[in-house]
Amino acid sequence: MKKLLSPLLLIFLFSNCNNTPDVIVIGHRGAMGHALENTIESVEKAIDLKVDGIEIDVFKSKSGELIVYHDPSLSRLSNSTAFIEQISLDSIKKVELIGGLSIPTLNEVLDIIPEKIFLNIELKGENTAYETNKIIIKYLSESNLTPSKFIISSFRWDELKKFRKVNKDVPIAILVDSLYKIDNAIKLAKEINAVALNPNNKFITNQIVKKIQSNNIKVYPYTINTPTNIKRMKSMGVDAIITDFPERINNY
Repeated sequence: MKKLLSPLLLIFLFSNCNNTPDVIVIGHRGAMGHALENTIESVEKAIDLKVDGIEIDVFKSKSGELIVYHDPSLSRLSNSTAFIEQISLDSIKKVELIGGLSIPTLNEVLDIIPEKIFLNIELKGENTAYETNKIIIKYLSESNLTPSKFIISSFRWDELKKFRKVNKDVPIAILVDSLYKIDNAIKLAKEINAVALNPNNKFITNQIVKKIQSNNIKVYPYTINTPTNIKRMKSMGVDAIITDFPERINNY
């Protein structure tokens, strides 16, 4: 007579057969579901929530510094209506954000990122590729870290091409906002040796995820916040999730 497996052993075997690696968690603009986006406070919150990576946006100021901010105009989040690329760092530092917070530079964000967390820098503005590369090269030369400390992403594919011309080592992710751009994004990924596509989650399907991954490219969709969407992304086997609420990802 065959021996029946114990209930505990059955549970163990079932859980192991269905065990999947944890998805990479990337805090969107820090942890903007908890603190004002792209501020030191938001980045610190993401660190507290034990993210794998943090995504921020950069523009180049009139005086040449890389500024961490999302919009071309300061009007949405501050007491200023100026355009960030048209004013100097001195003026930017006088701007007061909602809650009395201030706008950081890329260097100020780098100063607080722990070694174990990577930084996804989105090139939001024009002429940001070369200056970003200079800062990264200097940062890496002064530490024991590798280029995998960073990911460079952008909807500005021309900036990604510029970055790759001067830096062959730092990972690149191509931002995609439309289903109809997927094929061109895959083609560009092969051209510039990008590691990932960062598509808008609204249009991706199992088929699209498999298509991207079959080209040896990872899938890092944005911005996933609800339990339903978190489960949907995980069921499709995406490699990372960009989210405003990092603490939610491993709960579903």
